[in-house]
Amino acid sequence: MSADLIHPGHINIINKASELGEVVVGLLTDSAISSYKRLPFMTYEQRLAVVSSLAKVSRVVPQDTLDYRPNLEELRPDFVVHGDDWKNGVQRNVRESVVETIEKWGGKLVEFPYTEGVSSTQFNKAVREVGTTPTVRLNTLRRLLASKDIVVLMEAHNGLSALIVETTKVEVEGKNREFDGMWLSSLTDSTSRGKPDIEAVDVTTRLQTANEIIEVTTKPIVFDGDTGGKPEHLAFTVRSLERLGVSAIIIEDKEGLKRNSLFGTEVEQTQSTIEDFCGRIKFAKSAQVTDEFMVIARIESLILDKGMQDATDRAKAYIGAGADAIMIHSRKKSPDEIFEFCRIIRGLGISTPIVVVPTSFSQVLESELASAGVNLVIYANHLIRAAYPQMKAVATAILENYCAESVESKISSIPEILTIVPGN
Repeated sequence: MSADLIHPGHINIINKASELGEVVVGLLTDSAISSYKRLPFMTYEQRLAVVSSLAKVSRVVPQDTLDYRPNLEELRPDFVVHGDDWKNGVQRNVRESVVETIEKWGGKLVEFPYTEGVSSTQFNKAVREVGTTPTVRLNTLRRLLASKDIVVLMEAHNGLSALIVETTKVEVEGKNREFDGMWLSSLTDSTSRGKPDIEAVDVTTRLQTANEIIEVTTKPIVFDGDTGGKPEHLAFTVRSLERLGVSAIIIEDKEGLKRNSLFGTEVEQTQSTIEDFCGRIKFAKSAQVTDEFMVIARIESLILDKGMQDATDRAKAYIGAGADAIMIHSRKKSPDEIFEFCRIIRGLGISTPIVVVPTSFSQVLESELASAGVNLVIYANHLIRAAYPQMKAVATAILENYCAESVESKISSIPEILTIVPGN
C-alpha cells in the first residue's frame, strides 16, 4: 500500500489479513509511487512510522517498485492480501505477475472487496483544495529528485496558468502523467505584464506573482532569479522565497543588463568570472535558513560560445562552492552539446543534479535526457507562447467579423473556465 492517508479501507484489509496469519505490509517508496502517480504528501519515513504503529501489523518492508516479485520471492508468503480494485487500470499487470509468482510455492491471492465510501483519490483531492504548507512544499523538489528518473516542470506566470500546471493529467501507455511542479520565469512574468525581459520587473513584484500562484496550488516551485542582483538583494530574495515555500532559485553566471540567453552573442552579454560567481553562490547559500531550499547555478558558457571546457570547469567550481544543482543552457537546435556536457560531468563521478531547458532543441525526449544524466527538465515558456497566438487570433477575428460568433469554437465556455478554479 501507499498509505499516504490511512482510512477505514486500509484498516479493513489489515484486519482481514490478520485472520490469516502474521501481517507484513509492503509499503511503496516515493520512487515506486511517483512512477505512476503524484508524489505522496508524506515522506516514506513518515508513512513508515504510521503503518508500523498499526496494532495488527507485524512488519513493514519497503516496496521499491511496482513489480512486487522481488519482495515476494524473498518473503515467500502463504497469502498475498489486496483489495480487489487492482483488477483494472495501472496495476492490472502487477496483479497478474503476483499470481504467477506465488503459484511457484503454492501461495494464494486473497482479495477483499473495495471499501465503499472511502477513496484515497478523493481524500488527496480534498487535501489539494485545502492547500499545503510552505514547509511541505519546500521539501518536495528534493524528494522528487531523489525518487524519479527525471522531474518535469512547466512554466507558470499567473494563478490561472499555475492551475493548468497543477491539474493537467493524461494517461500514456497505462500510466498517469502530470507535471511535477512549476517554473516561475522572469521572461514569462515580465512578458505577461507587457514589460521587457531585462529585469524591469522588480523582485518584490515577482514575489507577489509567486505568492498568487502559491495561494492556489500545491506543487513545488522553482524561481528564476536571473543574475541574483546585488548580494543584499539576493539575500532578501532567498529568504523571501524560503518563507513562501518555494523549493529553489536558479541564478545565472552573467552580470550587467540582463538580456535573454537565446540571443546568445547577437547582443552584448557579459559572463561573470568563476571566482565572482562562486562568491554569489556562497552568499545565496549562507542566506538560506532551511536545509531543503536549493540554489541552482546556471552556466551560460555554451550560450556565449565559450566552449565545453569552460562549461565543465565552471560546473566543478560551482558545485564546490555549494550549488545544489547545475543548469546547463544551450541555444543549439541539437541537444548534442548538452549530452556531451552530461557525459563529461557524469564521467567525473559527479552526481549533482543537472537541469536542462530544451527550448531550442524541443525534439528531444525526456527519456533521452534522463538516459544522458539529466535530472530536471523545464519547459520554460510554453504556456505564455501558446496563449499569445490564440488571444491574437481571437481579437483579430472579432474585429474582422464585427461579432464574436466566429470565435466560439476557439475559446472555452464560461462553465469550463469557471470550473478550473476551486470554489466556483
